[in-house]
Amino acid sequence: MLFWLFLNLKSYSGKLSGCILAVRFSEYKFDDFIWMEEARQIVTDIRNGNIKPIYFLYGEEAYYIDAISGYIEKNILTEEEKGFNQMVLYGRDVTIDEIVSNAKRYPMMAERQVVIVKEAQDLSRTMEQLANYAKNPQHTTVLVICYKYKKLDKRKPLYKAIRELGVVFESKKLYDNQVSDWIRKSLQGRGYSISHKAAILLTEYLGTDLSRINNELEKLQLILPKHTEITPAHIEAHIGISKDYNNFELKKAIGERNIVKATRIINYFAQNPKENPFVLTVALLHNFFTQLLQYHGLNDHSPKNVAKVLRINPYFVGEFQTAAKNYPMKKVSSVISNLREMDLKGKGVGGSALPQADLLKELLVKIL
Repeated sequence: MLFWLFLNLKSYSGKLSGCILAVRFSEYKFDDFIWMEEARQIVTDIRNGNIKPIYFLYGEEAYYIDAISGYIEKNILTEEEKGFNQMVLYGRDVTIDEIVSNAKRYPMMAERQVVIVKEAQDLSRTMEQLANYAKNPQHTTVLVICYKYKKLDKRKPLYKAIRELGVVFESKKLYDNQVSDWIRKSLQGRGYSISHKAAILLTEYLGTDLSRINNELEKLQLILPKHTEITPAHIEAHIGISKDYNNFELKKAIGERNIVKATRIINYFAQNPKENPFVLTVALLHNFFTQLLQYHGLNDHSPKNVAKVLRINPYFVGEFQTAAKNYPMKKVSSVISNLREMDLKGKGVGGSALPQADLLKELLVKIL
């Protein structure tokens, strides 16, 4: 069964643009995915026949929710059994009563049936109504609830009932300093390697959304032969992120007070506004200077402690050491205030929206 993954080539704020890439989920084996330990244990238990009647998968990181539900969708039933015994529902189209009604059916010519509810967060207002079923589930049914970007209240009956007889899994977002390592391990498992700068470049551009990162890595896999080391040049050629003109390089240039390089980058941004949205640039710089303010407040400036406290990759510690010399604490506070003001201007608050080129020039003047 096709598990469609959407490839977001040039977008921000979670909006899709560019082209769409269809990838067969079944092409990947269990070991092709980078599993957090709890997710790995869930899938291992299923492989070993320890299958629970309910799996409630929730949290901010959609990647593991999709990976676990996709594994269940592909592996619990045989292809012959799926026709009558596997059902995929969507939260916006069903009620809790309809889910329960389907879950209470008996399988036809199979040991089990599988009912997967995707986008179940659309049922957040009524989800607690599932508690009565969870207390006495149909043991010939595997009910999978995919509850993305939401929390499940651990004090209420639903959580307690599922914990008793099923599995509750929270898919947590990785910290910024963990993502580049995740990229490296993910590619290593698929027969590729990646340079450190290329991994950082992807992280800076794509953030911590593992599903989105995974989509881009799959695109590279389709283009590049196995055993290739992915470099910034590959990223620029096939994903569209400039290896020289990006927020990663702008942040570095500003930290070094390299006015020539920073000016060159913002001029490139001004000429390519769709690929380099102003709001994203401001957000990344605001995060950088906020962390720099934290850096100034540390008593222990050893690289290990800085990386731990700021939750950054050790690769970036040197940038903070340089930036701290160029921007005293008082200046950093002023820059943060200016960035907030520029963020409002970029969103058109308090007056007519200015062209991005003017906003970028003003931004650089206020910082440097």
